[in-house]
Amino acid sequence: MLRPTPTSTPAPSATPPSGAAVEAHESTANNPWHARLAPYRAPSAAKSIWQLTSTLVLLALSWGAVFALVSIGSWWALLPIPLAAGLLVRTFVLQHDCGHRSFFRSTAANDRIGVWLGLITLTPYHTWRRLHAVHHATSGDLDRRGKGGEILLLTVDEYRARGFWGRLAYRLYRNPFVLFGIGPFYQFAIKQRFAYDLPKTWKRERRSVWFTNIGAAVLLTLGILAFGWQTFVLAYVPVLALGSAIGVWMFYVQHQYEEGYFHHRKEWDYVDAAIKGSSHFRLPKVLQWMTANIGIHHVHHLDSRIPNYLLQTALDQQPELQAAEQMTLADAFRVTRLKIWDEKSERLLTWGEYARLTADEKRSAS
Repeated sequence: MLRPTPTSTPAPSATPPSGAAVEAHESTANNPWHARLAPYRAPSAAKSIWQLTSTLVLLALSWGAVFALVSIGSWWALLPIPLAAGLLVRTFVLQHDCGHRSFFRSTAANDRIGVWLGLITLTPYHTWRRLHAVHHATSGDLDRRGKGGEILLLTVDEYRARGFWGRLAYRLYRNPFVLFGIGPFYQFAIKQRFAYDLPKTWKRERRSVWFTNIGAAVLLTLGILAFGWQTFVLAYVPVLALGSAIGVWMFYVQHQYEEGYFHHRKEWDYVDAAIKGSSHFRLPKVLQWMTANIGIHHVHHLDSRIPNYLLQTALDQQPELQAAEQMTLADAFRVTRLKIWDEKSERLLTWGEYARLTADEKRSAS
């Protein structure tokens, strides 16, 4: 049993939830795990500062090595690229913790650090923070998909209701080359530069986009002036592309696996969505460090105010949470084959399984 006491689910809302709405979902009234996880909710300034400092120093050294080797035309530049990309992912997770106000006790400290980290990750902090809060409040809810920046997932019936071009577009979208190659780079390098799809009432979030654009433009211009545009592109773009691909892939495997959790609003439950709809990605220790424990995603979704460095402790000390869906690296590559949600069997299907399902239904109907 992963639920210590029954939960009550808030009534549906027509507007996207804010950060405060997420905290309401995680409150004692709505989340029976709230009190049990409270001991892990206190960030340590010393640990956070050490994480931040060490990560940025290592990122600067590894990315600097890429620039230095590219500038002399050495193929050895390929070696530090994965390291720099991994550290860029770690930097993003620290920004992510700031967005949840879990990295420091001070709201102002979280926001200030988060804004500056956003210049490195090319992610407007306040914009991302609000959209990500929506993700936490709606994850696994079929009636509120896409409001928090999730990866598009169609049900079998929705896919069948599309015409030829709509189906083709969805198949292309779910193609790994697009989903984990073109898409992530487009998201971080291009889409996040614009505020056209944000509500006009989100004034702070819209300003965040333009502040990030201006700050990033200054940093990128300085880089081009220092190294020349060819060296800069060859050293900067591969790290950003690989880092964004890893980040989107991590986000995918944390919520989209064979027996995931996707329900319509009436049946949807916040705690069930956190435990059943968020995986425990068991990574080798080095990769777990590189991704700042974000693979312990079910615990994070149960209580997003737990700092990344206390997620493992919370998991170790709460045996009931160890029964959640576990995923290895091999599993994480395998689930990328899953494409479409079957509401009847409550499973994600591959295209091959979908084809067999369709054929079986046609035979049964004839």
